[in-house]
Amino acid sequence: MAVNEPPTTTVPTLPAHPDPDTDRIVDSGLLHELSYAFGGPFHFLLPHRFDANLTAFRTALTDAGVEGRVYYAKKANKAAVWMERCATHQAGVDVASLGELREALGHGVRGENIVVTGPAKNDELLRLALLQGCLVAVDALDELDLLIALALTGTARPARLLLRRLPPAQPHSRFGMNDDALATALDRCVRAGDAVRMEGFSFHLSGYATRPRTDLAGELVDLCLKARVLGLQADRISIGGGFAVDYTTAEHWNAFLADQSPDHYHANKSFGSGDFYPYHSPVAGADALRTILNAVPEGGRDTLAARLKDTGTLLMMEPGRALLAGAGSTVFRIQGVKERDGYRIVTVDGTSLSLSEQWFTSEYLPEPRLVTPAGRPTGGETSPTSVGGASCLESDMITWRKVPLPSRPRIGDLLLYPNTAGYQMDSNESPFHDLPLPPKVVLDRLGARPRWRIDRHSAC
Repeated sequence: MAVNEPPTTTVPTLPAHPDPDTDRIVDSGLLHELSYAFGGPFHFLLPHRFDANLTAFRTALTDAGVEGRVYYAKKANKAAVWMERCATHQAGVDVASLGELREALGHGVRGENIVVTGPAKNDELLRLALLQGCLVAVDALDELDLLIALALTGTARPARLLLRRLPPAQPHSRFGMNDDALATALDRCVRAGDAVRMEGFSFHLSGYATRPRTDLAGELVDLCLKARVLGLQADRISIGGGFAVDYTTAEHWNAFLADQSPDHYHANKSFGSGDFYPYHSPVAGADALRTILNAVPEGGRDTLAARLKDTGTLLMMEPGRALLAGAGSTVFRIQGVKERDGYRIVTVDGTSLSLSEQWFTSEYLPEPRLVTPAGRPTGGETSPTSVGGASCLESDMITWRKVPLPSRPRIGDLLLYPNTAGYQMDSNESPFHDLPLPPKVVLDRLGARPRWRIDRHSAC
């Protein structure tokens, strides 16, 4: 064994699903060129993957015979390219702030294809939404009153709105209205007359289980029927997001959860299995939508799909992570290597603020790929490695886990974190230490010489 070479240590592994597109990018040599050009970490985006995911959701609706609309949850990633894809394909966008609404409109998404969610929306956001004909998910009675007041000031168009239902199974949620508040809200919508267009109901559910979404969607259909009796339009429901993404195989995921322990992490960091995102999901993305549609809501006799068709109710959904599945990755350059007993700590040219799972006091578990100047490493012994950020904080660990890299990491090598487009890239970004924010690179064409450009949001 060479001097300063730590002994080989067996650690759990959690590889991401194989990705031929990423392999082609690695083999092209582009990543080292971009790392040199930017002088820091960067993200690359694959818009064709977004298109494929959108098509898959729409196909699930078509196959079920259900009229529906897909709205991309913009909070999942700030890149402008996703707005461009939504505008091109006439898809919807879900926004929750004035800035997000302006971004969507500015990149060609029509107001009628935008739904405005989020709690306690201020008058400036509601006023712009009203002027542009956006659909507003009303979360509380005071918000409804404000929206009605704005609509009555002479905007020449009614306020389009959904009423958000507090999930009975999650009574402590801060989102939505209970039965009494909903009854009051319906009465106020009726009294507002032509000033409002009450188009239906929505909900926000935590977690990724499909059964609660089917059950609550069935309840919203019943609420729509009751609202129609009052003379309201009420012809659509929104089931929000919460469509899981499958990052790895069941075999790898179950083995990892069974094997992992504090000694597999730098500084004996401790994570319970419940602290992690469910990186394997047997039903994910558009398949989760199919499962929701094909199930029978609690207390019913027909599937949700049949119920929607029979009542003429349109189904809305707001996936974020699921539309971005496989649509981008994050790249850091190694700028320091430190030896420890049984493993290494590498320091990269960015911080954990650019890989946001730490925001949830958790760990992004799909393993980074080591990319040398020659490409994919071959041979050599497994090298357990933790990954630290380039800040002065002990807690700035991008990967606490001792990842089994396929060879010894060296200064100048790259670490590619796979499938990070959904929530990882910019939820927690910060120019700490005056380090620049990682730019986003759009790859419009793959192959031996990929065609790339800076995302228009990054270039602003």
